Amino acid sequence: LFCDVDEEAVIPMVTTDVLYEVPLLLEKLGVAEYLMKKLKLAPRSTPNWSAWEQIVSEARLSRPKVKVALVGKYVELHDAYMSVREALTHAALALGVDVDITWVHSADLEKGPRKKTLRQQVERADGVVVPGGFGSRGIEGKIWAAKHAREGLVPYLGLCLGMQLMVIEFGRHILGEDDVNSTEFDRGTSRPVIDLMPDQKDITDKGATMRLGVYPCCLNAGSKAGKAYNAPMVDERHRHRFEFNNAYRAEFAEKGMVFSGLSPDGRLVEIAELREHPFMVGTQFHPEFLSRPTRPHPLFVAFLRAACERAGVAYNKDLTKAKSGSKGKA
Repeated sequence: LFCDVDEEAVIPMVTTDVLYEVPLLLEKLGVAEYLMKKLKLAPRSTPNWSAWEQIVSEARLSRPKVKVALVGKYVELHDAYMSVREALTHAALALGVDVDITWVHSADLEKGPRKKTLRQQVERADGVVVPGGFGSRGIEGKIWAAKHAREGLVPYLGLCLGMQLMVIEFGRHILGEDDVNSTEFDRGTSRPVIDLMPDQKDITDKGATMRLGVYPCCLNAGSKAGKAYNAPMVDERHRHRFEFNNAYRAEFAEKGMVFSGLSPDGRLVEIAELREHPFMVGTQFHPEFLSRPTRPHPLFVAFLRAACERAGVAYNKDLTKAKSGSKGKA
């Protein structure tokens, strides 16, 4: 009233207990119809909301829980990891389970009054996710989480930095080299297993050294990643500066690390995983960016499936809904 807005353009935002119901509610309130009318657009087809309706219906069902520890350094604000959280939710819906996320601050795993309690929470989890990030704060806590997952055969998914720290942990404790590190954290390390690519080292502007956007990744068909994707090549989104140092590739491979995803020219490691582990996979890219409610990302589905098996939780084995979310498109 008195605001010069058409009555039909006033749309109430109804509170709902399921986020994915919002598009359905907006459709019922006539948002799309009003916008089409206002913009003088003709509908190309009749919208089919059955997939969304099924998602909302399944989200309201009582489902067995799987515990996942998300170890990061911005966990006070959960939305800092919204893409990761939603990707886990998408995978859980496809598998017919509910993901119970324990938010763990990696710096608190290193020292302080909460160290023991938080480590116990990670140890009780059915799976561990270490997401991306920058800087040295909380790094040793994440490395501890990777070590726990490796030694305890706990499913682990490392995203970008999480992959790099998985590599560092492996180098320190399997190769037995205490000085293994990334030059992001220690420029003077004698074992820089994570480093800037040689052609980037003289560039001082951080934006210029960023590897941003969608890049192709060639997969090893027999690997865990290859089986998850069920495709020879995928496109994934990147945002990082540092890479696995190829000078150490043969040494790591000899000890059981599999480089299951590479750039088409073979120069860049995109995916690393452990051969003798139920599921310990790290990606240099961000698979969470391509996950959707109706198209959960294959790596998140594979990770959560491994967590279900560890927990002894029954899950949906018909993964026809878990179509590849790795086509480089939103």
